[in-house]
Formats: sequence, C-alpha cells, structure tokens
Amino acid sequence: MKIIPTNGIYNFQEIPGSTQWYWCCDYASGDLYEAQELFESRHPVSSNRLLLIRYPEGEVVEPIRGEAGQYFGSPAWEDGKVYILMVDFPRKTISLFQYDHDLGKTSLTAQIPLGTVKDCYNLMLTQSPLAIIRQGAENDFQVVWPEKGDFTLENTESFTCREGEWLYFSRWYEDPDYREEVVVRHFPHGEIRELIPGVLMEMPDGQKWILG
Repeated sequence: MKIIPTNGIYNFQEIPGSTQWYWCCDYASGDLYEAQELFESRHPVSSNRLLLIRYPEGEVVEPIRGEAGQYFGSPAWEDGKVYILMVDFPRKTISLFQYDHDLGKTSLTAQIPLGTVKDCYNLMLTQSPLAIIRQGAENDFQVVWPEKGDFTLENTESFTCREGEWLYFSRWYEDPDYREEVVVRHFPHGEIRELIPGVLMEMPDGQKWILG
C-alpha cells in the first residue's frame, strides 16, 4: 500500500489521454472563474496548488508554485508532455506551460493577454490538438489559442472534442423523454454539418465512440 503525500488535496483524477499521469488541485479561491470574480471585487486571491502524480511509482510533482493572484486550471496531455493553464490576474495574462518529466523542467509555451477573453468562465485546455478554449455562460464559444474562432452555441450544448476542422459538441433534450445527440460543427465559424443521435465518448487510447 502506497502513501501518496498530497497535503490534504484529495480530488485525484487522471489526465485524459495519459496512462501515467494523474492530477489533483485545491480550490483556495473557488474555481478559475470564481477566483477572477474575487480579484475584480478587490478581494485577495490565494493561488491554488496543482499536483501531478505519476503512476505506478506514486511520485508527486508540483511543476509550478503559484503566487498570490495566480490561478491554475485543469492540465492536459499532448505529445508525451503535461500542459498547464495558469491565469495571472495582476499581470492580466493567460499562460500555457509545458512540464517535461524526463528533463524535470517546466517551460512557458505561450502567453496571451487576459483581455482576449470576456471572462474565465469555462476557460480550459483541450487536447489532440492542444488548444485553449472558452465556453461562456451565454453560450458563446471561443477557440483562444493557437488558432482563433468564435460562434454561439444552442442551449444545453457543450464542447466534447476536435478532429481536424470538425468540432464535436454534446446536446441534450427533454421532449419529454431525455435524449442526447452529437453536434458536428465546422471550425472556425461553427456551421452545423451533422447531427448524430447518441453520446460521444473518448476512450483511453484516443478512439472516439458514439453510443447510439
């Protein structure tokens, strides 16, 4: 039985697409959007802590130690590396870092102005390909980095994954029975090209399955 020292951080979960890396994080100031609201209301924002845990060794890594006013989102896995999203509210920046375990090194991959997005509501990393996206509270959807695109979604629609020029979303209905469908939109303007009854799932090896 292994004892994994996470200092009281227990929300342990796999980084999608990786068979070796898990992550956990505390929420010192709520989620990313709540931390932004606190900062803009002139309240102090304590940085959350992001830990990576390597399986099967149980090694714990803290790639970046955040400062006051900085806040981490969920990490992603791409091309054998862990990527970390961090917003720095005082400096008004969104940063993307790469953690290379073989080198034991964390490096800055990209940095964009925080003003690129309306707010941090559902600001997140997605992978294969790696990108920063945002899905706002008013159904506005953005691809923020490395490409740009934005359009409006319909109610109950949420992003699932991307394959080349195609963006896949999940949409649910209650009319009156509950059902779901996969919405296939074209990047960058979001035109709907196909509606597929069922639920899209991403398997551990990257395959996409639609349960219809």
